[in-house]
Amino acid sequence: MKHRGRHLTPEDLRIERHRARRTAERLGLPTADLRSVTPAPEATALIGEAVARALTAIPLEIRDDAVVVAVADPSVGSEVATAIGRPVLLAVASAPDIRQAIGNAFRALSEVDSRVRQFEATARKETRAPAPIANEGAPVVQVVQLIITQGLRDRASDIHIEPHDDRVRVRFRVDGALRDQLELPGSIGPAVVSRIKVLANLNIVERRRAQDGQIRMEIENRSVDIRVSTAAVVGGEKVVLRLLDRSRPLYRLEQLGMPPDLANRYSGLLRTPYGMVICAGPTGSGKTTTLYGSLGELDTPERNIMTIEDPVEYSYSSINQIQINEAAGITFAGGLRSILRQDPDIILVGEVRDVETARIAVQAALTGHFVLSSLHATDAATALYRLLDMGIESFLVASSVLAVMSQRLVRRVCPDCREYYEPPPEEIAFLRDAGGEVPIEGLVRGAGCNFCAQTGYLERTGVYELMPVTDAIRELVVHRAPHDEIRKTARYEGMRTLPEEAARLIQSGVTTVAEVVRSIYLAGS
Repeated sequence: MKHRGRHLTPEDLRIERHRARRTAERLGLPTADLRSVTPAPEATALIGEAVARALTAIPLEIRDDAVVVAVADPSVGSEVATAIGRPVLLAVASAPDIRQAIGNAFRALSEVDSRVRQFEATARKETRAPAPIANEGAPVVQVVQLIITQGLRDRASDIHIEPHDDRVRVRFRVDGALRDQLELPGSIGPAVVSRIKVLANLNIVERRRAQDGQIRMEIENRSVDIRVSTAAVVGGEKVVLRLLDRSRPLYRLEQLGMPPDLANRYSGLLRTPYGMVICAGPTGSGKTTTLYGSLGELDTPERNIMTIEDPVEYSYSSINQIQINEAAGITFAGGLRSILRQDPDIILVGEVRDVETARIAVQAALTGHFVLSSLHATDAATALYRLLDMGIESFLVASSVLAVMSQRLVRRVCPDCREYYEPPPEEIAFLRDAGGEVPIEGLVRGAGCNFCAQTGYLERTGVYELMPVTDAIRELVVHRAPHDEIRKTARYEGMRTLPEEAARLIQSGVTTVAEVVRSIYLAGS
């Protein structure tokens, strides 16, 4: 298959594994279940990562003089034996599983220790001068490169580099949860921060003031944009890198996790000639992904689509995108004014942050433009009140906003280690409170395997709450009715709340009670 292994669907993986089993049966070879079998380090040390990837083969263990090797195509057995320099015993596994195992076995971070030792040795010799941070061969340069490379391999959305006294902690945020990855000696911390600042064109002398920048680089033939944020903390300077992988696919609405009926209703709203649709949720809830899925529905040659964003996370060849640059005087409000002079049909406002931007967006929606925007709010009804609290008149909010889509992201149960279990009484009570029931066979969780880093979760899906602004809700907004009254009316008119949608995902085995408790605030719903 031509897909990248990490973008394969569970159905694709099942097909690949079935194909591997048939190949093994036909040739009388054993299969290797790489979900539970972990390659031994002494076996993987016999072959280089480049060779392993080229042959789609991974050594599993050493038995006497022979090496057990998992291969996708048994015809490469002689090449594997030549590369290892020993006799091999072949086992068959699917190509995506082998690529995943190679990624787990050959970690970029395994090379960090030797680079750190080089750095410390150099620092001792050059006590008067700091170690170089711009020379591509310098140890600190390679440490930064290896950290970013591993973060991209692990699907990390953010990399946190945190100084603590005599050590520097490195953590990756994967599928919304932070995981410890690495500890560096405190001595290399300032050099790592300086190297990142050089890449992001930041001031390396300024260590007390927070700074923001951007890096664009190629990592393993993938184009990556990295947002850089620094902040002074007690132990030194903390850096957070937000990784934006430009090679990742742009999702369509049906791929985001919306149930079919909700996706159809939302698609219908997108066909409205003018008005405003808001995507609401906290930071990291997937609002930008939903907005771009929406643009994918609307992008036709007859429409002039313009966006103003900070930053531009996805590049669209057929859409006119403006990047915020406060240093150059390009703000959301100023950029939005210039967009209105460009004869737009559809406008995407990356985020409504202030009253000026909100007022221009509302006026654009009332004067014949279709406006998509994101807003920080806990639920759909609260998003309307955010606009009112900013100072936008209630009749303007009621007239301009067509609908609010509130959302969260929850981790999906890993498809490779899912298992049924009998939930404890507190989970049963929680599910019932959220409007669900435990299926006869029980609930589903991930047992933990090599492909999900033993977490039981892999990838995320959206949980959505769509509130169309109907005549009844408009009336309540105009009279600034209490938040609960708007929410109650929306539910009476058919809105399924975030907790109810989350309960549906738990019942269908997509996610778990623990994950919903972690990701979705349920009080008062």
